[in-house]
Amino acid sequence: MNSEILIANLTNPTLLFFLLGVVATLVKSDLSIPESTSKFLSLYLLFSIGFRGGQELAHSGITSEIAVTLLLAVFFACLVPIYAFFILRKKFSVYDAGAVAATYGSVSAVTFIAATSFLENAQIHYGGHMVAAMALMEAPAIIIGVMLIRRYDKEEQGKHKLGHIVRESFTNGSVLMILGSLFIGLVADSKQAKGIEPFTSDIFKGFLAVFLLEMGMLAAKRFKTFQSYGKSATLFALVMPLFNGIVMTLISGLFNIEPGNRLLLSILAASASYIAVPAALRLAVPKSDPGLYIPMALGITFPLNITIGIPIYWSLIQ
Repeated sequence: MNSEILIANLTNPTLLFFLLGVVATLVKSDLSIPESTSKFLSLYLLFSIGFRGGQELAHSGITSEIAVTLLLAVFFACLVPIYAFFILRKKFSVYDAGAVAATYGSVSAVTFIAATSFLENAQIHYGGHMVAAMALMEAPAIIIGVMLIRRYDKEEQGKHKLGHIVRESFTNGSVLMILGSLFIGLVADSKQAKGIEPFTSDIFKGFLAVFLLEMGMLAAKRFKTFQSYGKSATLFALVMPLFNGIVMTLISGLFNIEPGNRLLLSILAASASYIAVPAALRLAVPKSDPGLYIPMALGITFPLNITIGIPIYWSLIQ
């Protein structure tokens, strides 16, 4: 692996603010981000990447590469929760296995943003349609995870209709914001869109840094409660993302996909959701334990991907 890529990623200001959040929690500092501010930052980041992606997609149009990329993204989002579920069933209950499988089949918007920041710093082009790929990967994993629980646990059969699960997935706040912003960016007039460009682009990285500061504090707090689940959960949270990311890196190489887009596909495949999936599973699968799948995704997989995952996938692509 290229050491320069790793060093550049580790010294990225946004990542350093994440580490500052971790340190703040470990030293029991009173540093905190108000909950209302945290929610605003989440919505802003989703709005910004969705709108910019829609604008770029409007300019590029639908090509064969875009069609293949979107199909590959959806296919992987459907495949990962299936094999993850059967791996997890060896150690966890049906409810927890389904919840973790849905978490790792879905994606992390913040991890995606970190990868786009890496590409922008390296001046590597990527397509706006990758935002659409991310949005399309959110819901399928949630639906499949809940369907697997219904299939293998008699108590859950018939409790949640498929239509309700689909609706819950697509009306989740984060999913709706990214899809809505993508659509608005797609249909908005380019000249009018420039009027809000300073808000969608110029201040983006500053808000991302503050958001990751809060994520660092949250990750450190959640990881403490996670330790009671033993080594199997930790091992899964370390191995599964790297396996998924490397497999996507290799598969995407079989098609005519630009390097920047391949990296984003790889990071989407490797990431795990800790915003959209927990919100949906809280209603769909109340018997699953958020104390398991949230720390796995946020405390282990998220920092793993943004520290060594991105450099590994990029080195393989090169």
